[in-house]
Amino acid sequence: MRTLLLAATSVAAWATAPAFADAPAKASTCAACHGADGKSTAPAMYPNLAGQYMNYLEHSLKDYRAGARKNAIMGAQAAALTDAEIHELAVYFSSQQGPLYTPSIPH
Repeated sequence: MRTLLLAATSVAAWATAPAFADAPAKASTCAACHGADGKSTAPAMYPNLAGQYMNYLEHSLKDYRAGARKNAIMGAQAAALTDAEIHELAVYFSSQQGPLYTPSIPH
């Protein structure tokens, strides 16, 4: 029961995540490689962030920060991010219209 309540609380938090009118301050660093609004001009080298699932972006950044996911550039970038900044970036990029179709999943 406790696990179910925790899962429901997490889903509710995602569903009510704030939308950003402007990009978070740290998004300009991401734009250097991943493109403005997360739309990469070289997706084979730098993946599109726009339209990705919020939980995927958050999980990936935390894995880079922890060293569980290996990439020298991303590891260094993520090392400087707080959990709150990671969440803001994930909310922002997931809310951008991506160049690929990403189906919505019900919460």
